[in-house]
Amino acid sequence: MADILVRPPAAPAAAPVARRRTRRLGPGRRLPFARALGPVLLIAGWSLASATGRLDPRILPAPWSVVSTGIRLWNSGTLGPDLAISLQRAGEGFAIGLVAGVALALIAGLSRVGAALIDGNVQINRALPILGMIPLFILWLGIGETFKITIIAMAVYIPIYINLSAALSAIDQRYVELAETLGLSRGQFVRQVVVPGALPGFFTGLRLGVTGSWLALVVVEEVNATSGLGYLMFQQATYGLIDSVVVGLAIYGIWGFASDLIVRLIERRVLSWRRTLAG
Repeated sequence: MADILVRPPAAPAAAPVARRRTRRLGPGRRLPFARALGPVLLIAGWSLASATGRLDPRILPAPWSVVSTGIRLWNSGTLGPDLAISLQRAGEGFAIGLVAGVALALIAGLSRVGAALIDGNVQINRALPILGMIPLFILWLGIGETFKITIIAMAVYIPIYINLSAALSAIDQRYVELAETLGLSRGQFVRQVVVPGALPGFFTGLRLGVTGSWLALVVVEEVNATSGLGYLMFQQATYGLIDSVVVGLAIYGIWGFASDLIVRLIERRVLSWRRTLAG
């Protein structure tokens, strides 16, 4: 008899393996114009409340009323010169504060002796309220431009120093040991290790310093000033012109938002090598 070949039964088809769905823990895809979304929604809510009569114009005028008042002040030649003077004061104070904050942070962060001589004094200065020191600075410097620029510079240098010195102190000791093993010089160590490690802290301090310059500008221009946006707001408030006061506040807000956006863009370009949650 011929051999009967018996085929083994076919194996049952394997059940499809369900792929495990991983949950994304990050913030998700970047939204276009995300930074402007919040202010746009705020203005939309403000406009809606004004148009429906739910917002008393004696408390907060409508956005279109603020815009028309700003155009009127500009066309009359009142707003332009005050804006130029305010920008000049803020720019000079910011530049001085930036240089002072970076220089002091580098000395304190790269030298034990520098830290002993500088850090304690800066921490004391940080604990003293700048607004409370205004009468003393008036006695020292008078009420001229030197006083105003000095107050702005103090409001700028402190956050820059605090964040930059903290970033320098947080550089991993292993990088220092590796640089010593490779025989890097002091200059190479600063360029290749210190600068990249401290840049994130520097930009954080820079953003806070920019904000501090605008806040200090508002204060100093309301202290015996004869020009500037803060002086204009104070004068208009004396006559009860709330529209003009809101124009000044809106300009300060636009300046703050724009300057912070510029710093963010520079930070993103300079630190493009980092991979962070912000993308």
